[in-house]
Amino acid sequence: VKILLVVNPSASSVTARTRIVIQKALSADHRLEVAATTRRGHATRLAQSAAKDGMDVVVVLGGDGTLNEAANGLVGTDTALAALPGGSTNVFARTLGLPDDPVEATGALLDAVEAASIRRIGLGSINQRYFLFHAGVGFDAAVVEQVERRGGLLKRFAGHPLFIVAAVDTWLRHYDHRNPAFRVATRVLGDEEAPHPSTGVPGVFAVFLNTDPYTYLGTRGLSLAPGTTLDDPLAAITFRSLSPARLLPVVAASLGLTRSSPAANPTVNFRSDVTEATVVASRAVPWQVDGDYLGTATELVVHHQPDALDLVVPLASAAFD
Repeated sequence: VKILLVVNPSASSVTARTRIVIQKALSADHRLEVAATTRRGHATRLAQSAAKDGMDVVVVLGGDGTLNEAANGLVGTDTALAALPGGSTNVFARTLGLPDDPVEATGALLDAVEAASIRRIGLGSINQRYFLFHAGVGFDAAVVEQVERRGGLLKRFAGHPLFIVAAVDTWLRHYDHRNPAFRVATRVLGDEEAPHPSTGVPGVFAVFLNTDPYTYLGTRGLSLAPGTTLDDPLAAITFRSLSPARLLPVVAASLGLTRSSPAANPTVNFRSDVTEATVVASRAVPWQVDGDYLGTATELVVHHQPDALDLVVPLASAAFD
């Protein structure tokens, strides 16, 4: 099997020793090439080149952002994507059931390659940028922006505490969480008409999920749409309010601390089997994909793209129906 290993040397879990061990393991029985990312968007170009050169698999050792870039370079090709956890949270790798340790995950990945455990999966897209597990509009994108501003070594070593501090700071000082800035209109399986902004739900925060959980807090998944898997269209969750009295019960339910469902909370509008959505804002709102901040927009168009990407899937993965 011809493999390209794409490494983000700045990712929080990537060390020189880890990289060497993984390279040796992958090259033992396969033809391996290695490339390191040096700038934003580099992984997309490396993945595109790998597909053109006839590589069978692109393995990404990095965080969710690097993995997203590689996925965008492989959409519509016959080259498969494979994930190794190299970041601080590694949402997609953990959702697939890979071990947190990148060396252990390499063993699971090699077992999957040997068994030819490759599946064609659907992806979400927002303004033509594909996402593997989620896209966020509003509050969470504002948090990601604050994290990236702090960035650098602090992001590499602070991990989850930095995100928590940034979330509190964003809620207090950097985002209007009281007044809805946009409307979300959706189209689900079976609907004949495209979504129209006039039917949209007002929101201060919206997330479109290609799989679940939304993210992880420590070892616990924050599960907003438990029934959503890589076999399904998207789930769309729109928050009408982020006041503590309304938000905390949703967070508690998402963490499994209560018996209620996040979708049952009146502050949340939940839609499953979403094939298309539009977000129309009264002012420019921030947006992000797979934890990568992409700027602000007043209009966003979301689609589910079935059969978009080949993915190397760990044996007995729970990410599918």
